[in-house]
Amino acid sequence: MGAELRKGAGEIDGLARVEEALDRIVADDIGLAVTHLRCGCFFSNLLFELDAIRSGTVTVLLPTDEPFAWVAPAGIAMVAASLLLRTGWSGRRVQAVHGPEDLSWDDALAVVGDVLGRTVTAHRVGGDDMRATLTDAGMSRARAEAIIGMSAGLHEGFVPEQPRTPVTTTDTTLGAWAWAELRPALKSAG
Repeated sequence: MGAELRKGAGEIDGLARVEEALDRIVADDIGLAVTHLRCGCFFSNLLFELDAIRSGTVTVLLPTDEPFAWVAPAGIAMVAASLLLRTGWSGRRVQAVHGPEDLSWDDALAVVGDVLGRTVTAHRVGGDDMRATLTDAGMSRARAEAIIGMSAGLHEGFVPEQPRTPVTTTDTTLGAWAWAELRPALKSAG
């Protein structure tokens, strides 16, 4: 989600450029069809936070109580596969993939904590602190800015182009994903 803004969503602006390029090809009417999947925050992004989860505190840029869409990568794959297997469609379409429910960072980390049997909380920091954390960890300044821009662009009044409906909602819960994917990752990395 966020590519519909076309600019102002940090690293997602690159996805907007890809959408625009594909749309130009479809507009040339050479028989191609495209569906742009607009997905919520991937559960698998939590795999980048293993040390923070282990410590009990995950540092975030967003208000910790602001809900947003989260989705399992397998849910995205299921939507993509089902679309690829359908015949008889053409042109340009957009399909949101929201996951089963919107969760704030507080909600998501409470689920993670329940699965792990320990408390995991979110700690909100400002952009300057996050920028320093990311660049101190070896990330380029441009990449850090792209991440900070994504968080700011997608949460300061952002409303997804497609609302949550039965069509945009996938089944895998964060708890199920955390049990199957995050818990083993923490054990093998720890």
